[in-house]
Amino acid sequence: MWAIPEGRIALAGEPLVEVTAPLPEAQLIETYLLNRVTFESTIASKAARCVIAAAGRDAIDFSFRRTQGIEAGIDVARLSAMVGFASTSDVEAARRFGLVAAGTMAHSYIEAFHSEAEAFRAFGEDFPGRPTFLVDTYDTISGIKAAIAVIQQLGLTGRLGIRIDSGDLAALSKKARLLLDRAGLPHVRIVVSGSLDELSIDELVRGGAPINAFGVGTQMGVSADYPYLDSAYKLVQYENRPVMKLSRNKVTAPGRKQVFRRSHPFSDVLGLHEEPVPAGRERLLEPVMTRGKRLGGRAAISESRARFQADLVSLPSSARRLRSPKSPLVRSTEALRRLSFETRRRLLATTSAPRPAQTTN
Repeated sequence: MWAIPEGRIALAGEPLVEVTAPLPEAQLIETYLLNRVTFESTIASKAARCVIAAAGRDAIDFSFRRTQGIEAGIDVARLSAMVGFASTSDVEAARRFGLVAAGTMAHSYIEAFHSEAEAFRAFGEDFPGRPTFLVDTYDTISGIKAAIAVIQQLGLTGRLGIRIDSGDLAALSKKARLLLDRAGLPHVRIVVSGSLDELSIDELVRGGAPINAFGVGTQMGVSADYPYLDSAYKLVQYENRPVMKLSRNKVTAPGRKQVFRRSHPFSDVLGLHEEPVPAGRERLLEPVMTRGKRLGGRAAISESRARFQADLVSLPSSARRLRSPKSPLVRSTEALRRLSFETRRRLLATTSAPRPAQTTN
C-alpha cells in the first residue's frame, strides 16, 4: 500500500491511497477503506477551513455531543487537532492522543444554583487556575458583570475566560472587552460558541470582534454543509494490464500513479508510478504497508500538523479562500496521457468488435 502521508494537502482527482493485492483481498477492504478515508478527509478539510478563518486565534473542538457516534467524536478531536485546533472538549480523545482537554461550564450547572453569581463563585473556587465562566444563561451583560465580580472577589489569576454562547457575538464580545478592560482584567479571554462555522468565524474576525477563541461544534463535527467527499476505489491495473472505466462522467485513468509536487511556486503533476521524479518536485505517495505489515506506527499528531501547516503556506491564496476558492490545476504527464489514450483505444476496439451472427427460429 502506498498513500499520501496524513496531514498533507491533496487536490481533487489525486490518488490518496493505492493498494496492490490479489483481487479478492483488494476488493474485500473496499468499503472499510473508503469509509475511513472519506470520513477523515471530509472532517479534516472542514476543520482546516475553520482554522484558516480563525486567523491565528484558538479554535476549540466542541463537537462531541453532535457527532454521529462515540468513535466519530474521538476521530473528530484527533483530526481537528491535526490541522491546528488548540484543544477539545472530548476528554477521552485528549487522554488517548495527548491533546489539551478544554471546557467551560454548562447552563444546567448555573441553573442549579439560586443565582448566577453563586454558581460562578462555586466554579471559581473549584477551578481557580483556569475557569471560563459561561455568561449568557440569563442576560449576557449581567453575566459578564457577575463574572468580573467573582474574579475580583476571589482574586483569581491564571488563564481566565468568559464564554458567550448566543446572541450578537460581535456586539457582545466588544461590550465584554470594554467591561473587562475597565475592571483591570485585560488578560481575561473571550470565548464564543453557538453554531459557528468557518464563514461565521471569518465574519467575526473581519469585523474586528475582540475574540480570543472559537468553540466549534456541530458544523465542524459533521461537516454540515458538505458531509462527504465523492471518493472512489477503482481498479487501474490487473496482471500488469492497465485498465480503466469509460462510463459517462466516471472515467478513470489507468495504471499505477504518483503525484509529483512542487511547493514554490505550488503545482502538482499526476504521473505514472514508475516515472522519474521531475526536477524540483517530490513524490507525495509513500509506501506505508508491504506484505500486509505496516511500515512503522502512526505518525504523531504534531508531525501530521507540521505537514499540514507547511502545505497550507505553500498553497496559492486563491485556494485558501473561504468563499469561491479556486483549486490549482493538476496536470497529467505525457506518459499518463499516452497510456490513457492507448488503453481507451484498446478497450473501445474490444467492445466494438463485430459479434458472431446469430440464428433465430
